[in-house]
Amino acid sequence: MAKNLNDNDFKDCLKRGKIKKFSKAKALIPKELDSAKSDLKTAKDSLKRKNYKWATVQAYYSMFHTARALIYSKGYREHSHYCLIVSLKALFVAEKLLDIRLVEAMQMAKTLRENADYASEFSKSSAEVLVEKAQLFLKKAEEILRT
Repeated sequence: MAKNLNDNDFKDCLKRGKIKKFSKAKALIPKELDSAKSDLKTAKDSLKRKNYKWATVQAYYSMFHTARALIYSKGYREHSHYCLIVSLKALFVAEKLLDIRLVEAMQMAKTLRENADYASEFSKSSAEVLVEKAQLFLKKAEEILRT
């Protein structure tokens, strides 16, 4: 368990039931990693087809499933995209297992995904950056989960 569970945002997510202990979490890690890899592959394919909106959305969901695999490894489950990001900070960044820049990339991806989905705002350059960041995040998560 993380030393920094005094993090107020994490405590608030726990209190509101947006993060919960989950007994079956560890068994679901392979499924989440498979989903992350599949979404990343589809995001890359979308980039090649110049479908930048879907590359953006799929890159974010690759990161989402990667993040889920990580928090599952600590026995938690999220019920909020925001609280998933909060959990990464409390359980992995605070423990110096994960670089804050990868979590910041996921926060940026969440915003860009929302802009693509809800406002039809997206670009080639942001899609390319997100696909690259999703790939780095997945690689780092797999390293963390192997140890």
